[in-house]
Amino acid sequence: MNHVTSRFDARDSQELETGLEAARAALAENRCIVMPTDTVYGIAADAFSAQAVATLLAAKGRGRSMPPPVLIPQAATLDGLAADIPDFARELAARFWPGALTLILHAQPSLTWDLGETRGTVALRVPDDEIARDLLKLTGPLAVSSANRTGRPAADTAEAAFDQLGETVEVYLEAGPRPVSGDALGSTIIDCTLTPPRVVRAGALSLELLRGVVPELLDADGRPDPATANESEAPEAGTAEAPDAAESADGEVDASAATDASTQTAAEVARVPEETADASDNHDADQAETSPAAESEAPADPGASQDATSKQSPPQGEDAAGESARSS
Repeated sequence: MNHVTSRFDARDSQELETGLEAARAALAENRCIVMPTDTVYGIAADAFSAQAVATLLAAKGRGRSMPPPVLIPQAATLDGLAADIPDFARELAARFWPGALTLILHAQPSLTWDLGETRGTVALRVPDDEIARDLLKLTGPLAVSSANRTGRPAADTAEAAFDQLGETVEVYLEAGPRPVSGDALGSTIIDCTLTPPRVVRAGALSLELLRGVVPELLDADGRPDPATANESEAPEAGTAEAPDAAESADGEVDASAATDASTQTAAEVARVPEETADASDNHDADQAETSPAAESEAPADPGASQDATSKQSPPQGEDAAGESARSS
């Protein structure tokens, strides 16, 4: 059956309601949609559908080595998708979600999803965008990357996304320019699977702000805050290897790489920063969301219709094939 691309003006309350339902239906059929995030626009797919994630990656022109991050509607979803969550990660989520922060964590081993080559990690973010969160409450976690072809600028409107992605996407939700104000920066990505944790991509949230919550946080070069540690005790830059996660949705961002909504693995981001739609990651739509992109959310909402745990399968003693993790 042929599918026709539909576009909705989400600035109109009636069209928004119709558009959200159309997006929900398209995602349920393993198709992709374009949505606004707090960073840039993101292309989204059902995080639990390998077919849908493959369609997303093909639309962007990228392979499985760059898995998208996963955007969630609220911090309460965190425990359904991640395991062995350190206290500092919870503190960061409590302080900066919803917002431009993507956290790379160990994925729940019982989840049945395939985001790409994630090596058992997932990049999570709650976007600071009401329309994005309303959709996430209808659908559950979404794999989100910046809505652009790899190597091209991140889209700041749904129209700009259509110019690049065309009919590979079934539904476009137009909500005006993103970000609403300020520069299109991707989400900051932190690898929380390392001890101490480390920034793997600089973004909208400054290192100083983050260290106000986690003083031991290493910068992108693997260096501690000189105010709290002696340089002689710091690990050499580049010695801490981050496990692969997905890229920001963020939305979680690729300017090419710096503005893709969470679209790289953590290890790749550590080598060559890219955003993540981290949302967006030049804007993570998590811009270059680097882990499943993304893309990060509001206080727990009992109205969330799809709890992450509802898609878990009985523990099988091994990681699901594509556990992973943009700016949006």
